[in-house]
Amino acid sequence: MEKLICALWAPEGESRGDYAERLKSTLPAALKAAGADGIRLNLRDATVEPASSLIQQWQERQQDAVVQFWLPTANAHFRGQIDAALADHSVRFEAWVVAESTIIPNKDHAPQAGSRTWGWSQASFISFRPDMSWDDAVAHWHHHHTRVAIDTQANFEYVQNIIVRALTPNAPDYDAFVEECFPLEAMTDAPVFFDAVGDEAKFSHNTKEMADSCAGFIDFSRIDIIPTSQFDYAHLDR
Repeated sequence: MEKLICALWAPEGESRGDYAERLKSTLPAALKAAGADGIRLNLRDATVEPASSLIQQWQERQQDAVVQFWLPTANAHFRGQIDAALADHSVRFEAWVVAESTIIPNKDHAPQAGSRTWGWSQASFISFRPDMSWDDAVAHWHHHHTRVAIDTQANFEYVQNIIVRALTPNAPDYDAFVEECFPLEAMTDAPVFFDAVGDEAKFSHNTKEMADSCAGFIDFSRIDIIPTSQFDYAHLDR
């Protein structure tokens, strides 16, 4: 099995809210019919608009949605129906094969079939620093930053995806995709985000630790960080 991450762009003139509703209504079923399993949507709907100050942008236009799923093979000879479903639901899509690593599984607010998952999901397309080798960047991420991200944030789900290869010719040259879920309050309350409510010293420590660790491997000029609502469709696999 191979996991795919796909970024989707809405047609001009269609609001993100309307686009999110359209994707929920037909894309999971279309992908399932084409052979996908473990389908998850990350949508930029009205619920996450308060987190707009947390957006970081490289792409112009920036992606409007993300879909994650698994296939027996991502080989182009067998992906025609998948690509057709994605094209039918976007004006542009880009896709990558990734290697998934679940650091914090969502045990506290488990997804409900086809419904919005509690809290919100920060979907991060990241690129490594150009002055570092790929091996050194991954070593920092896995051996240092992972522990920092666990210890300094109120994330109740944390999934790392290293990009293995791009499947579309115009895919941005990212190195990884990360999904982290937080309480809704973390969209606008930084101490909630950094797990430091009511503790100024802890807040200062956590924000500095996280910023320093990110700077140790991320190229901030080539990242797209978007707040999303998570919708899980694993029930379609039953």
